Amino acid sequence: MNKFTLATVALATFLTSFGPGVPGTTLKPDADNAGLKLPSGFGALVAAEGLGHARHLTVTPEGDLYVKVEGTRNKGNTIWYLQDSNGDGKIDKKTGFFKYDGTGIEVKGNYLYASSNTDVYRFKLNDKHQVIDTNKAEKIVTGLINRHQHEAKAFTLDNDGNLYVNIGAYSNSCQIKDRTKGSLGMQPCPILDSAGGIWQFKADKANQTYGDGERYATGLRNVVGLDWNTQLNQLFVMQHGRDQLHDLFPDMYDEKQSAELPAECMYALHKGSDCGWPYIYYDQFQHKKILAPEYGGDGKKTGGDHIQDPAAAYPGHMAPNAILFYTGTMFPEKYRNGAFIAFHGSWNRAPEPQKGYFVVFQPFRDGKPAGDWEIFAEGFAGPGEIKSPGQAQHRPCGLAQGPDGSLYVSDDVKGTVYRIIYNK
Repeated sequence: MNKFTLATVALATFLTSFGPGVPGTTLKPDADNAGLKLPSGFGALVAAEGLGHARHLTVTPEGDLYVKVEGTRNKGNTIWYLQDSNGDGKIDKKTGFFKYDGTGIEVKGNYLYASSNTDVYRFKLNDKHQVIDTNKAEKIVTGLINRHQHEAKAFTLDNDGNLYVNIGAYSNSCQIKDRTKGSLGMQPCPILDSAGGIWQFKADKANQTYGDGERYATGLRNVVGLDWNTQLNQLFVMQHGRDQLHDLFPDMYDEKQSAELPAECMYALHKGSDCGWPYIYYDQFQHKKILAPEYGGDGKKTGGDHIQDPAAAYPGHMAPNAILFYTGTMFPEKYRNGAFIAFHGSWNRAPEPQKGYFVVFQPFRDGKPAGDWEIFAEGFAGPGEIKSPGQAQHRPCGLAQGPDGSLYVSDDVKGTVYRIIYNK
């Protein structure tokens, strides 16, 4: 090996010891790990803050971030483009554009995709994955139903040119009178014709409507977290389970049961999947699909023999807002191809304490959840017991993997973006 080759190898080794950014700048966690409690060997830093209601986020191959913001329609800037010019992990350049509320955002190929509450758009990117013209958004899907309940159009894309969009049910449990004590369920539930499932569209065809897409999966009340598993070539989603069992049917459920049921469920979907909403729910204690009280259930009767079983189940009402399959090499081997899940936190567990407000890790083996899930990052909400979600200082919402294998977590209370790293 000549001197030139040795020098080249040495330089390459030097450069790869740092994350994206300026060589020679070591990425260090904040002294307090950004207020988070993490497993041994991990650290965290605040990459950005003050972004507003930061929902989902995506990272470019260059290590830049796009963050989707909700609730700033009158002020503009519902997408932030963030750059770290000196490689210290802290965002020092911020550009805002786009004018529509919503939650979804993803870089795929040469495009940035983003959703409003009724549509999905895309922007053309240059060779550095920067938006070429922020005023030129191509509308890919239009006219999706929005009745101001579960309206966020979260989405993901596969590697075959398909776009998968959540269209949440504009109802809690498809009652004749929504969220009304004792009201029975509509049979069949008419909401499922246009909502309560995942719709598949082409990622490169403009102005598609319901008629251009197809219902890929049904019986899903609301999905805010979804990800395409490239190892399995399969769509995985996290469902928000139904609310208010005690409030609506107090003769069948006490307050504690209502706080804990039903499970928040992970589903491994295929074309034609039926996950059962509103007719059944999954009871994580009985490990059974239970007939919903609106449809003749009493908390014990099982139902839905033809309904797909969840891949995994988690405590009720913790609001899983993102799922990410980890494919990086920064974290230890145990995390490879497993799933991180961001639980936004509950609002309706009173008089029990609220739960969630953390990121968990779900191990996978042979393409399936294997073993118990574990809390990976907590402390977002701040110290003390949370009695109402308004007490939470931060609430995790979105997840993204950096090109160096670090994990980004967004917060939609104060608009903080956390970056979690592993120090070997």
